[in-house]
Amino acid sequence: MSWFDRLKQGLKKTRKNLIGRVESVIRSYKTIEPGLFDEIEELLVTADIGVNTAMEIIDRVKERIEEEDETDPGRVKDLLKDELKARLASAEEGLHLREDGLTVMLMMGVNGSGKTTTIAKIGQKFISEGKDVVFAASDTFRAAAIEQLELWAKRVGATPISHEIGADPSAVAYDALEYSVNNGADLLLIDTAGRLQTKHNLMEELKKINRVVAKKLDRPIDEKLLTIDATNGQNGVSQAEKFDEAIGLTGLIITKLDGTGKGGVIFQIVDEFSAPIKLIGVGESEKDLHQFDREEFVEALFR
Repeated sequence: MSWFDRLKQGLKKTRKNLIGRVESVIRSYKTIEPGLFDEIEELLVTADIGVNTAMEIIDRVKERIEEEDETDPGRVKDLLKDELKARLASAEEGLHLREDGLTVMLMMGVNGSGKTTTIAKIGQKFISEGKDVVFAASDTFRAAAIEQLELWAKRVGATPISHEIGADPSAVAYDALEYSVNNGADLLLIDTAGRLQTKHNLMEELKKINRVVAKKLDRPIDEKLLTIDATNGQNGVSQAEKFDEAIGLTGLIITKLDGTGKGGVIFQIVDEFSAPIKLIGVGESEKDLHQFDREEFVEALFR
């Protein structure tokens, strides 16, 4: 199955909840009337696109309808697709990987966001390309987290670096970095505790990891990535804001889009947050995590 087919399958719930209902509304009108736009705007909001974002999208569609002096309701769907693509124009950006030397990625996210399995998928991808990958188990607050990362490392062929439960997370990251440099690794993925954005002490620990690693590298960490569970809807926007304040995110990874009818939250995240979406996930396998492409995403929603 191609990636686009996987994407279409993964977005099935959002497509049914959003585009399917939009099409139903459009079919109920013989000509373009104000009520048509009101109904579509309401559907955008219920798909977690957000009130302000939905209003701006509909206003732009209205403007274009007036410019074209269009009366056919079917044209609204085409213009809506165009505007949704336009809203995502600033979101596309691939992972930053160094051509020579070690690339370091700091992986963050609340518990249940899919952070650890995302680490495994990224690791598996680059190992399949012949890269030497190291996992740092800096989530030392839970024994299960350390064990899970070590298990994933064994499965995909990465080298795990871990300490005992309760150890200093920044010390684990430091040792993993030292190992990676001394052994010529290509990629270091640092797992961190699944923390709520409201937990001050854990956010401070995250800042410490960032400082320690950046000092050892003598440069900023290459990627500071927040994994957001799409099923949490608008709470993902709050998460992104708080993590960015603490650490300065370079990008977002949106997971579990296959598990929700509210995949429209991507549009709100892009509107309210400056960091690009690096990857999206629509399933459990490594092939279900892919670089975000706005054209593909919107086309998959409408098919």
